[in-house]
Amino acid sequence: MISRAARSEHVSGWLFVAPAALLIGIFGILPIGWAALLSFQNNDLLTTPTWVGTQNYHTLVNDPVFRQSVNHTIVYTLLFVPLSVGGSLALAMLLNARIRFSRFYRTAVFIPVATSTVATGLIFNWLLEPTYGVANYMLGKVHLGPYGFFQDPDQALYSIVAMTVWGWLGFDVIVYLAALQGVPESLVEAARLDGAGRWATFRHVVFPLVSPATLFLIVWSTINALQVFDEIYVTTRGGPLHATTVMVYYLYSQAFEFFHAGYAAAIAEVLFAITLVFSLLQLWLGNRRVHYGS
Repeated sequence: MISRAARSEHVSGWLFVAPAALLIGIFGILPIGWAALLSFQNNDLLTTPTWVGTQNYHTLVNDPVFRQSVNHTIVYTLLFVPLSVGGSLALAMLLNARIRFSRFYRTAVFIPVATSTVATGLIFNWLLEPTYGVANYMLGKVHLGPYGFFQDPDQALYSIVAMTVWGWLGFDVIVYLAALQGVPESLVEAARLDGAGRWATFRHVVFPLVSPATLFLIVWSTINALQVFDEIYVTTRGGPLHATTVMVYYLYSQAFEFFHAGYAAAIAEVLFAITLVFSLLQLWLGNRRVHYGS
């Protein structure tokens, strides 16, 4: 009877997730397989493709722009993830306190997330414009600048990081707020009665209980960072001098500007492999430290 009931629940569970699994299979797994096949072809999406085997992958190894795009993607990810996750935790701690107008502040933090990435890029193009931008105008008041920001190869990538952290911070804050509100107040009070200060309470009580949210945000932010495209397309188009050319933008330019679809598919498969390795490694390391009980 127990085995029959377990099988029944198992079948019911799969029936519930079947529509989502079907959509993921059609729009997620099948395109990955098709891109893998395409990566072994010389294909311009217009004429009959020819089979070239692993030639596209050999070309990638010797492509200096591709190596630059990988480096830029990794640097962007290593900056974006800790800044967005760490900054959102600090903001969530502040917004979780009992202060006046807390709902207004929470809404204000989330507004950039509701704004499209294209609109965010256009706004920052105006703010960081080197001649008449608001940022350089304000910096000039304290005798700093002017700075090139998006126009300077040494500053462009870091400006993209600052813009995207601002744009996505609100999402992480909302997730952390939900996690913080699930922390039992009795545990916090018990720690304080035992003489723990704010830092000790946060380190030994609060942070372990929000660690599942931290793991989720780290994995999600890493995937998001490795696939950054919209903001770069709107602001720098991979420039100046390829200073902001990341893997997805290079993939786009190869596929839809130069019509090297097979080569672009090879880039996509490498990006997929990097994303998969990063995600699995983070989940493996995170699950060893994440505290799921309360």
